[in-house]
Order: sequence, then C-alpha cells, then structure tokens
Amino acid sequence: MADQHRDGRVDTADGGPGPRRGLQMPDGTRHPQGGFSEEAMRGLDDLDARLPPAHAVTEPASAPSFRMTDRLRPDVAAGGGLLRDETGAARPHYWGHRERLRTRFLEGGHAPMPEYELLELLLFNAIPKIDVKPLAKRLLATFGDLNGVIAASEHRILQVEGADRWVYLQLRLVDAFAQRMAQAKVLRREVLSSWDALIAYCRTCMAHREIEQFRVLFLDRKNMVIADEALGSGTVGHVPVYPREVAKRALELNASAVILVHNHPSGDPTPSREDVTMTARVAAACEAIDVTVHDHIVVGKDSEVSFRATGLL
Repeated sequence: MADQHRDGRVDTADGGPGPRRGLQMPDGTRHPQGGFSEEAMRGLDDLDARLPPAHAVTEPASAPSFRMTDRLRPDVAAGGGLLRDETGAARPHYWGHRERLRTRFLEGGHAPMPEYELLELLLFNAIPKIDVKPLAKRLLATFGDLNGVIAASEHRILQVEGADRWVYLQLRLVDAFAQRMAQAKVLRREVLSSWDALIAYCRTCMAHREIEQFRVLFLDRKNMVIADEALGSGTVGHVPVYPREVAKRALELNASAVILVHNHPSGDPTPSREDVTMTARVAAACEAIDVTVHDHIVVGKDSEVSFRATGLL
C-alpha cells in the first residue's frame, strides 16, 4: 500500500517516492506544485468563500467606536459632547478640532482668537488626543487671564483638575521665552534711553508673580545694563533683602550703579514703610563702595511706582 508524505508525494510499490498529488484549486482542478493536506485545503476553501468578490464595495459593519467618558457630556465638554454627521453617525465633538484650531492660528494669527483657544494650542503639546478646552477654561477661571496662568506656581497649577507637570512645563517655557525676549531689549543698552523697555521687562518678569521677588539691575559707567539678577524671593507679603549682598555683587560685576526692582503680589504698587527702610539701607551700603542707586521700582499688576519719581530716593 502506498504511503503519503507530508509534502503530498506518495510512495510507489517499489518503495520510491511518486509525484506530488497537487493543490485542490477552487475550480476543482489540482495545482501541479501543491502539497497541502485535504484539511488545509478545506480551510483555504472556507477562507475563499468568506472573501468578498473583487469588484464589491465594502464599508465597516459599524461606526468607529469611542469610549464614553465624562468629557463627552455637554455640561463638562465646553458645549461639545457628541455630534452627528449627515449620515446620523455620532462622534465626539473634538475629533478634528486640533487641526482646525492650528489652521485658524496659522492663517489668521492670534489677534482674533480668545485667550482660551491660545491656551488650548499650548496645551496640545502637553496632553495628547483628548479635549483640552475645559482645562483651558478652568485655568483661566482660576488665575484670571493668560498672564496669571503663565505666572502661576507649580503648586497652584497642579491644584487645577486635569493639569499635570507637563502642563506646568509648557507654561514655564512660554514664560522663559517672554522674559528672554523682553530682556534682550534691556541688556547691553543704555538704560535711560530705553526706560520704557526696562519697565516692560520688569512687568513681564514680576507683575503677576504670586510671591514677592527682589531683582537688581547692575549698570556700568555709561548706564548700560550689564547684569540682571534675582537676589531674593519670599512670601506673598515679604522678601528678605540683604544690603551687603547687593553691594558685594556690585563689586564683583564692577558696576557703577544699580536699579532695584521688586513686586507687590497684592497688585497695589504703593511702597510700604518696610520698602522705604530697606531702600535706604541698600543705598547706604552701596554709597560706601561708590555705587549709585538710580531708582527703586515697585511693580504692581497694572502699574508701577518709581522711588525717584515720587521723591522717596
């Protein structure tokens, strides 16, 4: 009796291998180079029966699925939720939103866009895929405006639902770019001829901070700004200032004059009694090493006060 090999050959009576039996084709013929078993051929026939004809037009049996979450509820999705297209299929409202928003920004610029949309564009880099409009609006509601959001501390940002360290990172990057751009208009420039740029820089750095910060701008003999350094930060209402540290740093930089700057997180730039006392102490320490204190500027949220202009220095 002839024995069949795995490759489809059959041993003949004299013990030698015979020709391959061949593949069973859909039309009933056998392919001369075949070698599959009958069970495998039945599987191929079954697969062939399941495939649509070559000319058939196919479509998904059901619409693309999505996971129903709270952010799809209209009351939390910034007016979105689920939308239905002309065929009646439902989809989350934010599908395609990111690309549309980017296109609007590139084609029309930032001027016509509300603050929450600009913040959305920034949040796209921190949070993939999901709708970030509710988070943008929560941040603005918490901190008042874009200035407040950008200047907020990490602790405050992380208290807002949906915000994480990646969100905080994007905000810090924007803050860094703004400060560098404003600083470029001040450093290595004669301060008296660029006073408006100096005030703009101070406001960019300090107007919306949640804690007090003390900065010193060091000037050379030509009143060029040679350095800008933060020499202290404190609490909401107080920052420790050490006159000797200001004088020491002026000597190290070979500065001839300084401009003192600090902010009032309360928003009111009116100098306090402590501000006046501290300024007098710094001026005395600097005078001892022949360094002039040109001014002390107190920065509020919407305005600033100059000690020199008000006669306090």
